[in-house]
Amino acid sequence: MTTLNPLAAKRRRTYAEAVRTRSTTADRAALGALALLVLLALLAPVLAPHSPVLRSGDALLPPGSAGHLLGTDALGYDLFARALYGMRASLFAAVIVIASGVLAGGLVGVLAGALPGWVDGLLMRITDLFLALPGLVIAMAVAASLGASYRSALIGIAVVWWPMYARLVRGEIRAWAARPHLEAARLAGVPWGRRVTRHLLPGVRSTVVIAASLDVGGLVVALSALSFMGLSSPAPAPELGAMAAQGMQYLLTAWWVPIVPGVAVMLLALVANYAGDAVRDMLRRR
Repeated sequence: MTTLNPLAAKRRRTYAEAVRTRSTTADRAALGALALLVLLALLAPVLAPHSPVLRSGDALLPPGSAGHLLGTDALGYDLFARALYGMRASLFAAVIVIASGVLAGGLVGVLAGALPGWVDGLLMRITDLFLALPGLVIAMAVAASLGASYRSALIGIAVVWWPMYARLVRGEIRAWAARPHLEAARLAGVPWGRRVTRHLLPGVRSTVVIAASLDVGGLVVALSALSFMGLSSPAPAPELGAMAAQGMQYLLTAWWVPIVPGVAVMLLALVANYAGDAVRDMLRRR
């Protein structure tokens, strides 16, 4: 049996510590970037130099023009103000959809996981039906049937977003329910509700938090896609997808009109994905 010499072992420990330090630093940077974007969105009424829905200058002013950091669009709206308000709407919508998905999907998952048998079979077949359907197409159909509005887009996405949480929570509940201490609690006569609230739900919490944090980026893109197709708030509402769609005709003549909202969507999605990874890594280290 061979053993590492002290120098090699020390080098390995040093390398592992450096990797952990870099990972921690990257995670903090990602969470800090997300916090900055959230702060910018919340302070949009203070930071925006102009109203997002009122003409504030000449049409198609390029970025860097006096009083217009990111220029103006074809109607003279300030793009910086509209981007800030659009990011605010996207983040708020993502939080609403995730919260509804966690509540609805979590309830279905808990009932299915904690009540094996016909309850589990019925709830999972309903969940499978929703998962088998093309999510974006169903969201578009729901939003279109309710009429183009911000609320319709939220409802359309929420309808197809909960099944993923139902499947996730159900799997975690079943895994925790098979552990010896849960079986001992059942044999000891601990009521079903107490077993769920005191033993099962705490074990699922970290998994749900990780999944929710990773979903923010995908939701921003999905909601922007509905807005891009005209299924969200009508103009002149400052929504990033609609802004990009309305500005596509100026891509070759005034590139900043569609590019600014597109970059805002990309930035939100990218930072949210990195922040979700950071949350996952931090919870795993704990």
